[in-house]
Amino acid sequence: MIERLSNAYGRFLAWLAVLGSAIILAMMLVIVSDVALRNIPLPGMPQGLAWSNEISELMLYLTTMCVAPWLLRQGQHIRVDIVLRAVPPRFAWRLEWIGDLIGLACCVVIAWFGTHAAWSSYASGAVNIKTLVTPEWWSLAPLPSVFVLLGIEMVFRMHRLLRAERAPRGDAVSAA
Repeated sequence: MIERLSNAYGRFLAWLAVLGSAIILAMMLVIVSDVALRNIPLPGMPQGLAWSNEISELMLYLTTMCVAPWLLRQGQHIRVDIVLRAVPPRFAWRLEWIGDLIGLACCVVIAWFGTHAAWSSYASGAVNIKTLVTPEWWSLAPLPSVFVLLGIEMVFRMHRLLRAERAPRGDAVSAA
């Protein structure tokens, strides 16, 4: 049962990674359009896109939010495993558990406070005033959602670790 849930969740995270890739493509198109419009005078067209920097920043943030859970699942997140490779395998396996538990706790805390921040922003009607004027909660809302997804993946990681060999995970790239 848990394997089927994990596989379905993995497919969902892969879909999010594709969405993140599509956002990068859209960001590239916005930046290229802005540069082209600033450097190639076209009658009737604006001299650049004033909002392109702001939108590009948001797109970069959203890409990170979309791709982070998938990267964690693939073992492609930043990981320093020099200690895990230097200690006995069973002890390293226990350290993996400690790391996963700390990671899960961090995800829960960030999701909680992120939700509070987004809700407070929504309730107060706070806005970001730059080139575009947008409700502040729009940029805050993805954060708690993504940390909930990361927390769910941490639980699946712990399940996979429980069923794995009593040694450190092999998903990290090691210098050894």
